[in-house]
Amino acid sequence: MPSLVDMPADNPSWKDDILLKIVNILVYLLFLGSNIYTVAAPNDIYFTGKETYLTPAPWAFLIWSLIHLLLLGTVTYQFFPAGKRVIIDGISWRFPLLGVLNAIYVNLWASHHYIIAFIFALFVSSAVTHIYYIVKKHHEATSVGDELFVHLPFSLYHGWTTVLVVVTAFEAFGVNADTHKAGVWTKIFVFLALLFLEATAAAYAFSSPEGDLPASIAIAWALFAIFAHQRSSKFIHWSALAFAILALVWVIKGGVGLARKTWSRGGIVLEDEERAPLVGGN
Repeated sequence: MPSLVDMPADNPSWKDDILLKIVNILVYLLFLGSNIYTVAAPNDIYFTGKETYLTPAPWAFLIWSLIHLLLLGTVTYQFFPAGKRVIIDGISWRFPLLGVLNAIYVNLWASHHYIIAFIFALFVSSAVTHIYYIVKKHHEATSVGDELFVHLPFSLYHGWTTVLVVVTAFEAFGVNADTHKAGVWTKIFVFLALLFLEATAAAYAFSSPEGDLPASIAIAWALFAIFAHQRSSKFIHWSALAFAILALVWVIKGGVGLARKTWSRGGIVLEDEERAPLVGGN
């Protein structure tokens, strides 16, 4: 498969593939609206949902706001030649598919249909993983736009969906923390889940010389939120803190790697077409 950076531009117009661009915008609004529902719904989903021994503090879900803001830039960036090359020609119809799957997952989760929501969480994870590898393997960021509106949102999204799959699994199959005391097996499964999340953050950190900083941040953020919320079991509470600190180490590693990469390249290098004047003849 050829690299996306090698695809010819052929003097693209913002009207090219206009149907897909419009669909991306509509799906973005559906995607955003579904997540706004979980915040604005009268039943206040973050406080009336099933409480498990892996439930994070409600502020953990604020990461959705950042992802939404970045994806607003993504659906705008698709109208520019550099954005079209990766979003339209590369990601293509996978973005609308991701938005629809995510909307279904969020509404199922908000309605407390946790087992079905877990199944759709796996579908969402699969869809975002496919997009993630297209972006990471076939599109090297060569501009600030690429970094902010392509690499950053899907890296955050990928790390965050990993958290959602694990959290939703405990909601679907775990005990209710409001009615059941944490037994030995519950503590073991929670410990393994925390270990999995921390190991995933480490895998992101070593996925490339500079690592994947946004994805590691998403997982570290969630682990600190679990530590802050889980106070009924000292074992779970302090285990979450230990793994959160370890995940923070991988965040620092990613930050150092990114700084070295940026420093060695003297900043983000623009492609020739991005250096060209916006008005012909200048």
